[in-house]
Amino acid sequence: MSGIEHTPRQILVVDDEPDLELLVRQRFRRQIREGEFEFFFSHNGEEALQALDGKPTIDLVLSDINMPVMDGLTLLGKLRERAGVLRAVVVSAYGDMPNIRTAMNRGAIDFLMKPIDFDDLEITIRKTLDHVAETRQSLKAQESLLAIRQELGVAARIQQSILPCKFPPFPERRDFELHASMIPAKEVGGDLFDYFLLDEDHLGLVLGDVSGKGVPAALFMAVSRTLLRATALQKNEPGECLRYVNATLALQNPSHMFVTMFYGILNTRTGELRYAIGGHNPPYVYSADGKVRELPGDKNGMIVGLMDGAEFQTASHRIAPGEGLLVYTDGVTEAMDRAQDFYGEAKLEALLAECGGLPADQLVGRVLGSVEEFAAGEPQSDDITVMAMRYAG
Repeated sequence: MSGIEHTPRQILVVDDEPDLELLVRQRFRRQIREGEFEFFFSHNGEEALQALDGKPTIDLVLSDINMPVMDGLTLLGKLRERAGVLRAVVVSAYGDMPNIRTAMNRGAIDFLMKPIDFDDLEITIRKTLDHVAETRQSLKAQESLLAIRQELGVAARIQQSILPCKFPPFPERRDFELHASMIPAKEVGGDLFDYFLLDEDHLGLVLGDVSGKGVPAALFMAVSRTLLRATALQKNEPGECLRYVNATLALQNPSHMFVTMFYGILNTRTGELRYAIGGHNPPYVYSADGKVRELPGDKNGMIVGLMDGAEFQTASHRIAPGEGLLVYTDGVTEAMDRAQDFYGEAKLEALLAECGGLPADQLVGRVLGSVEEFAAGEPQSDDITVMAMRYAG
């Protein structure tokens, strides 16, 4: 005989009436024969507990309330101490509402009146078993969710270890100061930042924003950062570095993800900043006297990773001693408050004009704090990353 084999749903009937077992087996003979239900029988609460110890797969206990040795109410108290999804239905005489209420308070999911209506009994059994199945499925889903959260926690720690975390990064240097921070919208994020010395006189600065959120964006972020750093350390021009990263990412990108990116090289002797922008928000140059200007660049230019053959130009701009460079992702300017208004460029420029004299770490903190205050508890919809560099000359 072919077909799908099913594991019978196991039911324990607890009742001291000797005829009940025969009646149950007769009424449910088809379900027993077809392997849908499997019944076990005990005559009091103590026997029921022993049966449950031997059959931990029992899903439903159908118990009389009035029994010798251990009654049904005492049995319900014992069942509550057991782990698992086991459910109980009690049977009592008509009008015995005080005991029925006590049984329900002790965890019974339903009740039946004597004499038992077997049609009602079957409906109650099926309903209770469905509830047990839903509960078991819910517990599995919770376990899966917990495992995913644990994995995301590991992923978040890995991502944080990928991003630079040493500040100040070059404590022996007095010609510049640097600080950066990334706050992901989910457990892991798609924003990236990086910095490195190409040689004694050249500082590389990287900041990017991957399309999307969560784990896919984080993986794309890690690949993008690795590619950029690898080509940057060969001392290529910023535009050439973005061209290489774009070509490599676009070669195998079935998910059509992309990254907007800024890469700049600061000459720490002269203040010349050579940079390329791949569809990213142009950074701001700020100073202690309140002057703020946007670094020339096209935020609507070619993005990185989507179109093979895209070209990226290297531009040049001089940063004077005392001036700073603020690079950020659009999670800052597109943060929303309760009225769904954006934080916006104007608010960021005003903050830079007011706080441009602060050290780099304090300025990053002020920007992040200002965005948080503006959002006023609204959920963060995008990763937020800020990098500040002040050039001392």
